[in-house]
Amino acid sequence: MIDIAVLVSGGGTNLQALLDDANPYGRVALVVSSRPGVGALERAARAGVETVVVDPRVEGDGFEDRLIEVLRRHHIGLVVLAGYLTILPPSVIAAFPRRIVNVHPALLPAFGGKGFYGLRVHEAALARGVKVTGATVHLVNEEPDGGAILAQKCVDVRPDDTPETLQRRVMETCEWVLLPQVVRALCADLDSPEDKEKQ
Repeated sequence: MIDIAVLVSGGGTNLQALLDDANPYGRVALVVSSRPGVGALERAARAGVETVVVDPRVEGDGFEDRLIEVLRRHHIGLVVLAGYLTILPPSVIAAFPRRIVNVHPALLPAFGGKGFYGLRVHEAALARGVKVTGATVHLVNEEPDGGAILAQKCVDVRPDDTPETLQRRVMETCEWVLLPQVVRALCADLDSPEDKEKQ
């Protein structure tokens, strides 16, 4: 059983999708928020999951060391970025090689990279006039939204879409479905006897 840490900054809808998933290979053992008082912390508390706030504005230069320490202390085997608005420092990525994934609300490499998050992604997609958009789950590397793509799911863009309606549909039909599927598959791989021998 793989212990999962979910890193959040907001309401935690993708966290909820993971909490609701019957994953036989992994469990959400920790929720780390970059900000206090966000809805994701309430969701975690209702589910009985331990929470920690590691705020980069408060921690300053000690942020990366504190985050690594928290994740290691909880024996985390997989880190999931779910609406996490802080760019991870290289040292954090290096501490968990190929064990950090992110969900992004677009079909990468389109509408990804620095500055593309939240409604901005959907505003850009509508401004460009794309007919199809969706969500991507990818490994995290030092380039924002630049890691290897693990899975994508698409949805049609409707003529009457607003950024808000498109965001909602991408979340409900793509992110909330795709992220638990990928996390379950990764946990199954990490929990396999072959992978355990490599550790």
